[in-house]
Amino acid sequence: MARIAGVDLPKEKRVEVGLTYIFGIGPSTARKILKTTSVNPDTRVNKLSDEEVVRLRSEIEANHRVEGALRGEIQMNIKRLIDIGCYRGLRHRRNLPCRGQRTKTNARTRKGPRKSIGRKK
Repeated sequence: MARIAGVDLPKEKRVEVGLTYIFGIGPSTARKILKTTSVNPDTRVNKLSDEEVVRLRSEIEANHRVEGALRGEIQMNIKRLIDIGCYRGLRHRRNLPCRGQRTKTNARTRKGPRKSIGRKK
């Protein structure tokens, strides 16, 4: 089993797909990493040699921000927006969509279940 960036990659998947289990690495980034480390993307994770795992691990640590560091950076960016009081920061603070989606209808995932207003007789 290959453990890269604190994540256990699934054994039976291809390396190209297995790398996407790491937060911050998508399909295109995985292909770039495999090309620079010259690892065959069709190899299964459990068939990787120790030397290939070391090459992948060192490439990811040196050139890519993943997992904890990336999550921390995202949280710091959101905190900065909230602190400066910009529109996006206010939307984050109120837990509403901040990319221009409508909220009169929809947006139930962010707003939570509907709050019924008292019934009149």
